[in-house]
Amino acid sequence: MKLKKKQPEFIKWFLIRPKTTGFITFLFLSYLAGFIVWQQYKLIKEGEQREMNNILQVVHQNIEQSLKNCYTSTLTLALTINDEGIPVNFDYVGKKLVETNTNISTVQLVPKGIIKYIYPLKGNEAALNLNVLTAPNQKKEALKSIITQKLYFAGPLKLKQGGMGIVGRFPVFQNNKFWGFSAVIIKLETFLEASGVKDIDDSKYYFQFSKFNSAEQKEVFYLPIKNNFSKNYTISTSIPDGDWKLYLISKRQNYLYSQILIPGIIGVVLAAIFGILIFMLLKIPKQLQSLVNIQATKLLNSEVKFEAIFDQAAVGMAHIDSFSGNFIEINDQFCQLLEYSEQEIKQLNFLSLTHPDDYEQSILNFEKLRNGTISAYSMEIRYIAKSGSVVWVNLTVSPLFKKNKKVTTNIAIVENISVKKEAQQLVRKSETRFKSLFEDSPIPLLEKDFSEIKKYLETLNLIDESAETVALYLQMNPEVVHKCIPLLKIIDVNTMCLKLYKVETKNELISRLSQISDKDAVTAFTNQMIAITQGNKQLILDTIIKNKDGEYRDVNLRWNVIRGYEKTLGRIIVSTEDITDQKTYEKTIFNSQQKVESLINTIDGIVWECDAQTFSFNFISQKVENILGYTSEEWLSSSTFWADHIFPEDREWTINYCNLNTQEHLDHDFEYRMIAKNGSIVWLRDIVNIVFENGKVANLRGIMIDITKTKEAEKELNSSLNLVIEQNKRLLNFSYIVSHNLRSHTSNIASIIGLIVSSESEEERDEMMKLLQKVSCSLNETMLHLNEVINIRTNIGLVSESLNLKQYIQTIKNVLSEQIISHKVTIISTISDQTMIDYNPAYLESILYNIISNSIRYRHSSRNPIINIDWIIENDMKVLQITDNGIGIDLVKNADKIFGMYKTFSTNSDSKGIGLFITKNQIDAMGGNITVESEPNIGTTFKIYIQ
Repeated sequence: MKLKKKQPEFIKWFLIRPKTTGFITFLFLSYLAGFIVWQQYKLIKEGEQREMNNILQVVHQNIEQSLKNCYTSTLTLALTINDEGIPVNFDYVGKKLVETNTNISTVQLVPKGIIKYIYPLKGNEAALNLNVLTAPNQKKEALKSIITQKLYFAGPLKLKQGGMGIVGRFPVFQNNKFWGFSAVIIKLETFLEASGVKDIDDSKYYFQFSKFNSAEQKEVFYLPIKNNFSKNYTISTSIPDGDWKLYLISKRQNYLYSQILIPGIIGVVLAAIFGILIFMLLKIPKQLQSLVNIQATKLLNSEVKFEAIFDQAAVGMAHIDSFSGNFIEINDQFCQLLEYSEQEIKQLNFLSLTHPDDYEQSILNFEKLRNGTISAYSMEIRYIAKSGSVVWVNLTVSPLFKKNKKVTTNIAIVENISVKKEAQQLVRKSETRFKSLFEDSPIPLLEKDFSEIKKYLETLNLIDESAETVALYLQMNPEVVHKCIPLLKIIDVNTMCLKLYKVETKNELISRLSQISDKDAVTAFTNQMIAITQGNKQLILDTIIKNKDGEYRDVNLRWNVIRGYEKTLGRIIVSTEDITDQKTYEKTIFNSQQKVESLINTIDGIVWECDAQTFSFNFISQKVENILGYTSEEWLSSSTFWADHIFPEDREWTINYCNLNTQEHLDHDFEYRMIAKNGSIVWLRDIVNIVFENGKVANLRGIMIDITKTKEAEKELNSSLNLVIEQNKRLLNFSYIVSHNLRSHTSNIASIIGLIVSSESEEERDEMMKLLQKVSCSLNETMLHLNEVINIRTNIGLVSESLNLKQYIQTIKNVLSEQIISHKVTIISTISDQTMIDYNPAYLESILYNIISNSIRYRHSSRNPIINIDWIIENDMKVLQITDNGIGIDLVKNADKIFGMYKTFSTNSDSKGIGLFITKNQIDAMGGNITVESEPNIGTTFKIYIQ
């Protein structure tokens, strides 16, 4: 009674406090909405987990089936070994096994771990005599199959004969002693193809395939995607026969959160609305409770469904008597598939497990196999399990071959394909959805059959010919195109296609399209025929069609081959999007661009535009061909064309200068050199303006002006100025020489005269007179030398002639013949009879005489003189090189004296220091240069550079 009195008071407390009650209700319902959204999130996630488990199990099942088929092959190979341990009919059995099991590329017998028998041998010769028990990359896994005494799959590993593959080795024992292995090889690509990995939608998931490498203590992944997927949702399963691990990884990490965000927001909004309308909620508490109960029930049912996912049926294998059909041997997976124990199945005949509807076909195939009519058979069949349930399986039966003998036993492999049958039902549903999408598409679509056209083109041997060859053939034989037109079958068209052609019915449109006669339509049809010969699965081209009213419309034609019809081209979806308005706009824009380009190309300079960041040009005017020789297409074909063709000495500073001004938003004007197409160097003045978009630097525009002639005139002016400066320097230097040399002689003469005046005896005076005469002769000789130098330097109009260099060398040898013979000099010349140079004859003779005579004069006392004369090309310049084995010159001490006047660097009494000075001036006068390389006691090399 006390509780009853308090209850109305409690309710009243809420009724008189609407804000508090509404807020409490809002909090409660927000919590409830969050709970429901969270449960919905769990349901979606669980659904994804179920889908991923189903996909991974299908792949696992495919791999298991592929490996079990290999078990049959290795067992069959093992049975070919006779009691003496020698294989019988290996090639015959191996051929049959490779033909019946498409996954296997090679079979092997490996006695004592050494590969001795291979089928097929061609292409696998490199693997012969390989000892797998000692090979570093195969030893461990080979030993494992011996220890476990089971078929074990090694790899994937790099095969000796090339490529990546998986090697299945079955250990063979005779009299409880290890004989060796029977082995099969599966190419890695074939293995992945058979697993079905490539058939899975890769927009949601991707697979990874790995194996733990104990040597490196890390997991090795074999599929291309090798990034870290630890943050993605992943499920995995293992394949013990090869110690492999399969991963299925979800590509989408956070998409589930987006699916609960909107419901969560709606829940909060609804909670707020319910808080405001609390008085209505108070009237219907039972309805709210019922809603909560329904939602809880749904969540509970979903959890039950998730926990009740059935175990994936395994692949079974059985050894069957060919005459009675009784089971000789059965594996555990076969027993689990049909829910019998091994002993129970051995009491049954395989026909007793067969569904009645499949009984007759099963007996017929079994008898054909036993009689040798067929070598193997595979069929989809139903079995009845112990519980009475029907199990769909893919049955593969093959005999254990014994050449020239009847088949006595068979190997049967059964694969549970109940899931596949369900998938076929889903495919039929997909076909229905496809039909709906096709019909309701906003783009005009047609479904066409090109299979007969492809067959006809095959008879003409046009398949896989080059596109140019096919186009030429069709052009020369137009009747082929017209013969193919009736072979095109139009399966279906959608509503938008009817509107495009302005027809009422599909039959009317199909009739119109089957009678191609318009020139543009024939051209488009011809292009499609060419695409068929090239094996294209997609085609895109623009063409013109004519509708029922005679109106021409531009269309973008695209066709895609439907999956499964890639070889026959029996079903192709063709879209014909109307682009007439787009073409009109493009033509208007093109005409406008043509006018602008025409105006630009009249400007006497290269107008250009490029990206401000990368300097990749998007426009260059045609003037570039007149100035630099490159076409606009050549320039725009490379994003770095401008930078690549700047003169190497100017490239770095030019790009840096342009970058700096662009970063500072400054228009700039600068000069640099570029290499033209013909290899010449062109000076350009580049006037650059910066183009802004949305306040940011987007592009650079400018004009390049050819200033080569201006630069050449400037260069000539500078050369003339430099020549004047150089002549002034030489004149000043010569004046120093004259002043110094004449002052020395006059000083000597003055001193001698003073001595003559002060002489006390006639004898002393005669001696001074002789000395004065000697100094006078020396002065005269000096004046002659100075005069000769002046003649060289003032002789600007030197006459050059085409001279035979070998003849002039011979002339010098004749002049110096007495010295050459007396000093046993050997002169070795590689100058050919055809070597001609443009030079002054007197200068050439003087230069050769001075250098060769010096080589003889400064010969080494301990060896016969050898002089080598060569004609070489160095840095695109002609060089006359004269090398001797004389006493050499210490260039560290005398580098500045070699070509100086009266500069000597030996103790030879004949040294006057004038010969090389005159030679240097003669070479300079001819516009050339002379260098010297020398080492004391080794020899000297003079190089005379001739223009």
